[in-house]
Amino acid sequence: MTAAVSLEALERLGAEASLAKPTKRMLVIVNPYATTVSDRLRNLVVYALSGRYEVDSVVTEAQGHATDICREAALEGYDVVVAFGGDGTVNEAVNGLAGSSTPLTCLPGGRTNVYCRMLGIPNDIVDSTEHLLRMVDAWVPRGIDLPRVNDRHFAFSSGVGLDARVVQRVDAHPRLKTRLGEWYFTWTGFSTFMRHYAMRPPGMEVEVDGETVPGVLVVVQKARPYTYFDERPIDVAEGAALHAGDVAAIVLDRAHPVDVPSIVWRAFASRSRMRNHRHIRSWTGLDGLRVRSTDGQLLPIQVDGDYIGEAEEAVYSVMPRGLTVVS
Repeated sequence: MTAAVSLEALERLGAEASLAKPTKRMLVIVNPYATTVSDRLRNLVVYALSGRYEVDSVVTEAQGHATDICREAALEGYDVVVAFGGDGTVNEAVNGLAGSSTPLTCLPGGRTNVYCRMLGIPNDIVDSTEHLLRMVDAWVPRGIDLPRVNDRHFAFSSGVGLDARVVQRVDAHPRLKTRLGEWYFTWTGFSTFMRHYAMRPPGMEVEVDGETVPGVLVVVQKARPYTYFDERPIDVAEGAALHAGDVAAIVLDRAHPVDVPSIVWRAFASRSRMRNHRHIRSWTGLDGLRVRSTDGQLLPIQVDGDYIGEAEEAVYSVMPRGLTVVS
């Protein structure tokens, strides 16, 4: 669907929805820097949603702003908060709504929109707006368990080590990230591994399920898939489920160039499994785990595809019914 057709379709949706009377208060949080979000698109989406909801919208101004806005929205009694952006916007909203009864939903504004797809929301802006309009007639908020690493909640995935370092380097070049998307992640992952991990990998150990395991990469998932490569879902830590009360994890125990082709192949092959690689350990049904540095280097950490910094250790846990969602 072209941009012009999308805008015309949103205008029609707004005109049709305006015949009904709004019944719920909605706050739309917009990331103006998200890949597909423009001022006109934002205005048309708000116009369309206003037919069935009493809509307020706020544009984020800096990193962490969406979290502050969501905390205020929960206190002010909004019936639903919409994260209109990519998965980074969703993550900030999750951290603002954690522990409250205010439901979260989302609209796709990024390139990948993993969490939108997990909630069953279409990845097309017109279809997803129409989905939210219909949602008001089948209003079923539900609580889900919410994972966290140290003091940061995440919606679906987190990584320590190589995974996080790749995200850090990609985020440092937002234009290339927007233009090249998944291919830029792939190239950055390969070059980071060869330059920094194959020669001198960081030392870390993982305390998980009663044992201690050495590693160079840890991925923890609350839901599947880990991400998408275009339309193809990529599974890493199998056994994760959005509505389950636990997480799944994998640990890569060494950084050797000979392992790269087989790991990449397993990520893309529909009949192969990452957990069957001889240098990967996997677990399901976990309520927590701990990752520690063993060589004095700080560990890079990412959540939901956003780099959040470095720490001496990464402690994972799950908050029962920590988030309410509606879709």
